[in-house]
Amino acid sequence: MTGPLSPMTSPLVPQAEVAAYGCLPSPTPHTEVELTALLALLTAPRLRIATVVVGHSRDAASRSSAAAFVEAWCGIGRQPVLAVVDWPEAAASWLRTAHRFTAEEPDAWVVAAAPVGWAQMSRRLRHSTNWDPARTFGFAALGDSRVPPLAGPPTLQGMRGATADGGTWTIDRGWVTRLPATGS
Repeated sequence: MTGPLSPMTSPLVPQAEVAAYGCLPSPTPHTEVELTALLALLTAPRLRIATVVVGHSRDAASRSSAAAFVEAWCGIGRQPVLAVVDWPEAAASWLRTAHRFTAEEPDAWVVAAAPVGWAQMSRRLRHSTNWDPARTFGFAALGDSRVPPLAGPPTLQGMRGATADGGTWTIDRGWVTRLPATGS
């Protein structure tokens, strides 16, 4: 389902709920095979993705991954990235950021972020914009099985991404399914 959902009081995940999922890992620097797998997902002929917006949290690994993606995307001759949007790990509502992230109406969104911040940002996106998680692709940190329940299972339905070893992951009905890297 796309489009704004029912009104919400806050996209913030209660601290007790975050704690219940244990210590979620901080993003680590991306790997070259991860970046290659992410580009392969986005350039699959059946998807016909031409325009992208990149979003990232403000930690060093996420900033670096986002910058590497932008460089690689342009390096393979794709259209320039429409926008690069960052957000803090904690915020009052993420509403302005959510509107900046979706303003350009790209074919796809690419996300490099810390799991908790992304869970909260995605809740805001789902409730306040026409963002579609099925058109969203993420780096490895977001393929953690604790992210969908933290965001709310339907929030990330259809999102997919790459693993650090070059495999892929997909979120379906609150579950994260991983596929190994294919041999060349």
